[in-house]
Amino acid sequence: MSEVTAAKKKIAVITGASSGMGREFVLALDRQERFDELWLIARRKDKLEALAAETRAPVRAIALDLGVQSEIDKYKALLEAETPNVAVLVNAAGFGKFKAFTDLPLEEQLAMIDLNDKALVSMTYLTLPYMTEGACIYQLGSLSSFQPVPYINVYGASKAFVLSFSRALNKELKKQKRGIKVMAVCPGWVSTDFFDRAVLDNDTIVYYNRFYTAEQVIRRALKDMRKGKDVSVCGFPIRTQVLATKLLPHGIVMEIWCRQQKK
Repeated sequence: MSEVTAAKKKIAVITGASSGMGREFVLALDRQERFDELWLIARRKDKLEALAAETRAPVRAIALDLGVQSEIDKYKALLEAETPNVAVLVNAAGFGKFKAFTDLPLEEQLAMIDLNDKALVSMTYLTLPYMTEGACIYQLGSLSSFQPVPYINVYGASKAFVLSFSRALNKELKKQKRGIKVMAVCPGWVSTDFFDRAVLDNDTIVYYNRFYTAEQVIRRALKDMRKGKDVSVCGFPIRTQVLATKLLPHGIVMEIWCRQQKK
């Protein structure tokens, strides 16, 4: 038995790793820390395997559709078989759709909840037994986590769940003295291929105040995790906006948003 096997492999698990924020998390974590293996999860195995050429750590490409319970069960079985030491979990898998609630098919609304919330909770629950003191969990939220968002209704609500769940879990683990940190990463608009799936027309969302890069958001997230924060928001203007949503009645916040979108 090798030393690595005897000591258990130190790994990072990143969902949604084939593109966007997930992909950037892979590269940033690999630069920051040494892992025995990176477990990369997404539906496209070829894209995951291509990342191996850009990382120091070996990559295990795991093709799973986390919106399907039977696929999550495969991840559970893999953990049970390998019993790794999961040093980092990143739940970056998710998607949004920009459309009025009544104009978007129900199955698409429920699919958002399945991936953005149910899969995130499942991945967190299944992975925690394999995490020890010093481990950390990054949960991908959104600026939408802080306010109700008409025309991005279910997506925004799904991200509000991520924020509330992550902060509460972080407090629980702190009270249990497990030494495992949980942080919600809540960016504003980020330049990724998220919009290829989210934008269904040119009329629903017409105003975007500012964009950040995935690299900027994740650099801030890694820094905030080191500081022990439970929420990471990239950019002073976005943090100011979050503060405004806490101070103003949500009815006013939603009306401002609707006016920006010419509704």
